[in-house]
Amino acid sequence: MTPNKTPTAGLSRRQCLAGAAALPLFAILPKRAHAAEFNYKLATGQDPTHPVNKRAQEAIDRIKAATNGRLEIRLFPANQLGSDTDLLSQVRNGGIEFFNQASSVLSTLVPAAGIVNTGFAFSDSEQVWKAMDGGLGKYVRAQIEKVGLMTMSKPWENGFRQITTSTKPVNTPDDLKGLKLRVPSAPMLSTLFTALGASPTPINFNEVYSALQTKLVEGQENPLAIIATARLYEVQKYCSLTNHVWDAYWILGNRKAVDRLPKDIQEIVFREFDKAADDERADIAALSKSLRAELQGKGLQFIEVDKKVFKAALGKTSFYKDWRAKFGDEAWALLEQNTGVLA
Repeated sequence: MTPNKTPTAGLSRRQCLAGAAALPLFAILPKRAHAAEFNYKLATGQDPTHPVNKRAQEAIDRIKAATNGRLEIRLFPANQLGSDTDLLSQVRNGGIEFFNQASSVLSTLVPAAGIVNTGFAFSDSEQVWKAMDGGLGKYVRAQIEKVGLMTMSKPWENGFRQITTSTKPVNTPDDLKGLKLRVPSAPMLSTLFTALGASPTPINFNEVYSALQTKLVEGQENPLAIIATARLYEVQKYCSLTNHVWDAYWILGNRKAVDRLPKDIQEIVFREFDKAADDERADIAALSKSLRAELQGKGLQFIEVDKKVFKAALGKTSFYKDWRAKFGDEAWALLEQNTGVLA
């Protein structure tokens, strides 16, 4: 008995191929995900565990979802694509589309950005956000955009900076005399510590740990979140809570890259980075309360200092007078509207 045959059992190979050719192409090819219209990069200098990167990634994910995959942004943390100064050049020339930059380093390109770093100007976060979400922040954003960059959101929180050392604790301004202290490539911080008698040494952040480890410098200054996520407590012994400078983070965009995006996508990007800014600010506020105990547990010794004594010592120098002349009366007036008279 002859077995039953399927309808195609007797067809030749040529007939099968001919039949397949009659089918639409999508029916025989595997399905592929739609490629994004725009593929952009966001670079940061912070460790992947820092709130900047956590909130930036969340914003990136929301942007992809809200644009139905039309815009994909890839995050590159921890100076993977270069030092802060390298990345600032890259975002200007379009090598990367977005970059998170601290005001202190941005001031090398946009001097007005450094006004928020004026030594011992802000007393607390309430003062800071009143200024940065008001007239002073608006002024700084306008100056940034004059150099061809775009600010993609309200400023994010870097935080108040503290001094750490490996050789001796800093209790008073006199303890800064001759201290070899790493600072970012930021004129404000160099002049601040020079005025107080220290020996500031500009070093890019990606080289800070090794500079401290090899004793090229004795100390450094950064917010507690950076001291924790960059593990600087491993190569430092003391932390003096000076709050000597407050610093912002700005998400910067290459203007041509942003202008290439359709208006609806631009609006989504601005919206989501603004939301991320609020979330990151809250993260840093919470961390500033919890990190002290955590870092103490890792062996870092904290010193409470009288900040008024440091500010008074700075006021005896020409520091405030010199910087007022550099920033100009308009910018200085916007600063003092929130901080009170600085002298």
